[in-house]
Amino acid sequence: MDPDVLDLNGLVRLRRELIDDGLTDNQIARLVRSKVLHRIRHGAYVSYERWDSCTPEEQHRLLCRAVLATAHESTVLTHGSSIVERQVPIWGFPLQVAHTTRTIPERAGRRIADWVPHRGMLESSDVEIVNGVPISKAARSAFEMTTIAGVEVALVATNRLLHARAMTIEDFAAEVESHPLWPRSLTADLVVRLADHRLESVAEDRFSYLTYIQGLPRPEPQFEVYDEHGDLVARLDFAWPDLGVFVEVDGRAKYEKHRREGETLEEFLMREKKREELVCQLTGWTCIRVTWADLGRPELLATRIRKVMSSRKGAARLTS
Repeated sequence: MDPDVLDLNGLVRLRRELIDDGLTDNQIARLVRSKVLHRIRHGAYVSYERWDSCTPEEQHRLLCRAVLATAHESTVLTHGSSIVERQVPIWGFPLQVAHTTRTIPERAGRRIADWVPHRGMLESSDVEIVNGVPISKAARSAFEMTTIAGVEVALVATNRLLHARAMTIEDFAAEVESHPLWPRSLTADLVVRLADHRLESVAEDRFSYLTYIQGLPRPEPQFEVYDEHGDLVARLDFAWPDLGVFVEVDGRAKYEKHRREGETLEEFLMREKKREELVCQLTGWTCIRVTWADLGRPELLATRIRKVMSSRKGAARLTS
């Protein structure tokens, strides 16, 4: 197990184990009410302190372990649950529900509020052990997401797996090609065409999809800008070089990744502003800043971008 990954194995206690330890159902209920234990799902518990200290993703991993503890031995974490277990960022996937598939072709079982046991053929070659639990391989997980989610959600999952080097686009395309008749798999072909390993965050994934769905020209990601001496001064999130427009997507991931040790948020933002000014001076381009909130208003953001593009084209005609 990766030493940077929180080890959650062995933390889930089943009701029968607590009973074997001498507790009664009434005592278990009192421990839950007094916040000594937390009930993950029916018949499965963890210490309240541990649960409360976990991130939503870690809580999902605990839920998955609670499901596996009572599921058939051939059960494997799949779809978004397998991606979360890899510590790969995901978006638009409800963390209150575990997703699994069996490796033997039997009835999947009944779907319940916190567990979706999927039907489907899962070969042993589709499975690997990560952090002590069986999960579907990355390319299979990405394809699975295209069968339960929309294009944007599935694209985010695919790009994050690509960027983490958990798979290649060839791996993913081969997985899609090998399941042409799966229900709700038409999304996969579009995700293959839109996927890009160069994108560095969920916010960039969503912006890239926004440009597609809103009919904007496809921008070039991670565009490099050099100064007069040939030194790299900036790597832009997105750029339309022919239009003289670039985009910087402001998200939490950027702050976490690019803030220097000991640097305050205000210092980081000031450094980013100076960097943006330098890029504008070197290129003569216009910058568009995109926030997470902007991504939730795609039509409005697309209109704003078109206006900037139009003004740049008008300025180019006047100077030509």
